[in-house]
Amino acid sequence: MTQLAIVDAYQKFMATAQPLIDIDTEEQHLSALKVLEQILESADDTLDEPLNHLIDMLSHAIERYELQNEEMALFIEEADSLPADISLLRILMSQHHLTGSDLPEIGDKTMVSKVLKGNRILSRQAIEKLSQRFNLRPAMFFGDHD
Repeated sequence: MTQLAIVDAYQKFMATAQPLIDIDTEEQHLSALKVLEQILESADDTLDEPLNHLIDMLSHAIERYELQNEEMALFIEEADSLPADISLLRILMSQHHLTGSDLPEIGDKTMVSKVLKGNRILSRQAIEKLSQRFNLRPAMFFGDHD
């Protein structure tokens, strides 16, 4: 492939991918997340997967937007400062529109509140039940994502 052909292919790619690479709006952010999710589902989980470069490009674009967006940056900072179990629990509650009353795996809403405030820890039994309910590995409640 000649240099001119590579430049032409790149320009065509960027004409299509521009809204996903230069994210300026929440709509573009959500679109990029959706496209990334679709690519991740179709890609093989190997080092030599050809889509890895595209995954990296989209991931960096999303991260750039999230770090530049003040509200998201504060959310990320807060989430990073929380223990893994509380952070994950808050994310699950937000994504599934749950209240403390919607998590019988932990106990009543008072117990959920105590866990979210860091006054109580999640029991092994609660972690197992939450993991099963949300189809997660129990290790995710401990910050181990490998």
